[in-house]
Amino acid sequence: MEMPPTKPALIIAGPTASGKSGLALAVAEEFGGTIINADSMQVYKELRILTARPSEEDEARVPHRLYGFRSASDACSAAQWSELAAAEMRGIWAAGRLPVLAGGTGFYIKAMAEGLNDIPAVPDAVRSEVEAMREGLGAQAFHARLAEVDTGTAERLPAADRQRVIRAMEVYLATGRSLTDWHEGAPVPVVTEARFLSVLLDPSREILNAASDARFDAMLAAGALEEAAALKALRLDAALPAMKSLGLGELFAHLDGDMSLDAAAEAAKQATRRFAKRQQTWFRNQFEPDYKVSAQYSESLRYEIFSDIREFMLTAQN
Repeated sequence: MEMPPTKPALIIAGPTASGKSGLALAVAEEFGGTIINADSMQVYKELRILTARPSEEDEARVPHRLYGFRSASDACSAAQWSELAAAEMRGIWAAGRLPVLAGGTGFYIKAMAEGLNDIPAVPDAVRSEVEAMREGLGAQAFHARLAEVDTGTAERLPAADRQRVIRAMEVYLATGRSLTDWHEGAPVPVVTEARFLSVLLDPSREILNAASDARFDAMLAAGALEEAAALKALRLDAALPAMKSLGLGELFAHLDGDMSLDAAAEAAKQATRRFAKRQQTWFRNQFEPDYKVSAQYSESLRYEIFSDIREFMLTAQN
């Protein structure tokens, strides 16, 4: 007989600038937690400022895991992150602490809360074959070729989404099944022993827009332009996930002399607002939290949120 999950863990999710890091820090301090990053961009060590990673001071207050541990030249998939996060969770439980997963990457959150489809690893030879195929055909013809074998994924992704279109073709060639077919199967839990309590921060669009605008100004004051220049100097492949960090393309354009810093900042703010809107839509349609807060995190919400967490902690192991 399969045992029910008994080890408590928290998920703190929400769109960018909703206050996830602040809530995670407060929760970790109150309940003896260790924070695990669940933001796909905050894994890259070169992007502390532009990805709004926790400060060194905040990292010193409670243990933080999976932040800034990977080079921007090394893409990190959801499956890789899930494996690393699962190992961190088990180590945190062994140390007698509470895992607190915090981030806004919906697929990371959903993978941990609901499980992953057990897609086999793609051999390097197949990856090379698909890369060569796309280079030879071009983006549009390659996308049309994908539509022949995986209509669902091709309809969902634009041809310009290089990474995910390539991934879909890799899966088909490696397994003989489309990515759509794999996703229709039952997901496999990543951490079977975990009992999660999920909290979603979902403030109004107006609050998010104001917060993200102010945060980008703060990023510039903290050295975001210099951080972008250092990354640009590495001359990495523009298709790498890290190179799609919010604000990076606009700052690159300024560094290239194509726009003023003020114009780049305004364009970056607009891109961030659009991204936050997409995140909100995804969470509202794809994620069912245990507890939803229709506000940005602030100290005034501590009592309400902490009361629910205390109740969860009392029942999680019973």
